[in-house]
Amino acid sequence: MQGLPDTQNEPDHREIVIDRVGIRELRYPARYVGADEEQSTVAKYEMTVELPAHLKGTHMSRFVEALHDFKEPLSGASLARLTESLASRLQAERAYIGCEFTIFRKKEAPVSRMESLMDYELGMEYRYSTKEESQLFLSVQIPVATLCPCSKAISERGAHNQRGVVTISVEASTDLTFEELIELAESSASCELYAGLKRSDEKAVTERAYDQPVFVEDLARNVAVKLKSHQGIMWYRVEAENFESIHHHNAYAMIEA
Repeated sequence: MQGLPDTQNEPDHREIVIDRVGIRELRYPARYVGADEEQSTVAKYEMTVELPAHLKGTHMSRFVEALHDFKEPLSGASLARLTESLASRLQAERAYIGCEFTIFRKKEAPVSRMESLMDYELGMEYRYSTKEESQLFLSVQIPVATLCPCSKAISERGAHNQRGVVTISVEASTDLTFEELIELAESSASCELYAGLKRSDEKAVTERAYDQPVFVEDLARNVAVKLKSHQGIMWYRVEAENFESIHHHNAYAMIEA
């Protein structure tokens, strides 16, 4: 084995830095510790480093080695440590790791107290640099319910309502939790969603939505106000999309700051 050539370490004479090189679409078992309990999931990773102009290639196997040796539950702080470890293994001045995964949260129906699980799509990215301040980005998709204020105002019987999704992306400190973002979005809608509801619960959530009508614009602004006031958030983007029940299109709003 000692006689095998190490082609990646050969010099390159084109004098061009590669901003990011590495692996994508790597699925690996993962653990997540939320507000309820630890749960197992499968995460999809993208792992890259900056490659100096004088090197021909990077060592792709070391990306998998770094992830395989990673034994911590996923969090902003643990992803930061994994990214710094990757940079050290590859002697890189910049390293980037992003991952996407699904978690479940236990929810109680508002009247019957029936328990069910709601799924949420999460994303994390850590950008490590020896020259600049490192950055952590979080993203989460939160399904919600909205009821149209205009329909309520002009209709004698009821108002059209629909499911929607709020996508929150933030640059944040490592102590910000996904649960905070989920609860922030759910409290900004006409009503939150549940996987399981009895008839008494259906009555309660329908009436709650009717009492709290929001346009897609209202939903985006409600979330933005709360993100703006959060001390652990340096940058945010909120996207609200309603899957309209009486239109053959979706309604969409986005705020970035």
